[in-house]
Amino acid sequence: MNRRQLQAASEQARQRAVALGEAGDTAAVPELIALCRHTGPTVRRAAASALGKLATDATARAAVPSLCELARDAHPQVRQYAMLALGKIGDEAALPALRDAANSSAPQPDYVLAAALKAFEQIEAATRAQHECAPIACSRCRRETCTVVQSRGERQIADWLAAHSIAYRYDDKFQIIQGFAIRPDFYLPRHDVYIEYWGMDTTDYKIGMLLKQKLYQQEDKKLISLYPADLPTLDAKLKEALNADATNPASRVRQGQDQIH
Repeated sequence: MNRRQLQAASEQARQRAVALGEAGDTAAVPELIALCRHTGPTVRRAAASALGKLATDATARAAVPSLCELARDAHPQVRQYAMLALGKIGDEAALPALRDAANSSAPQPDYVLAAALKAFEQIEAATRAQHECAPIACSRCRRETCTVVQSRGERQIADWLAAHSIAYRYDDKFQIIQGFAIRPDFYLPRHDVYIEYWGMDTTDYKIGMLLKQKLYQQEDKKLISLYPADLPTLDAKLKEALNADATNPASRVRQGQDQIH
């Protein structure tokens, strides 16, 4: 087979992978796993993308080992799409591959690191929801209109903010760096402050936490980090952090001299 024939065959395989992903039929997972081993990087990228589109079905978990291999692929766009697919599937088995990618000594394009962090966050959320068994509703009124959070620690933070009439957005996306939207636990628009509750203690969770904290620091975003050990003294912790922000000269112009009592 000459070069032109090889290119044509590769393009045909790429189109096949795209079509399988768009069809949304999970019966195609085995074929897409086979395409993950194709010699053409555009085919591997398309296969990873297609598996990401099928990620809502449990059948897609069979693709995790193949996608983990692609997360170490020589081509950065293949790595990117494999990581994004792993994040959508949400299987903890992918964490070692993502950890290796994040800790690689070789330079990584920003979009690959962003994909790794996004996958960390998605797997973290899936794991946290599984560990907590069910979302936690409002502890006071139990109304469906109240914020439904993923852990008891986050419920305590949400209750504190509501008790002090502090508006917040929960688990929303905010643009932190070019081309990547980070998902904070809480954002306080009036204070322009982010709150993250780091509620787990596994090695992979901590790696994702450090990556996320680094992004906040690089972009000079105000972050309040809270941990399970802070919950018994949460009132004092949040009052101290928010009052310190309110008395900062740069923030006095923006939000007035609000003090929380």
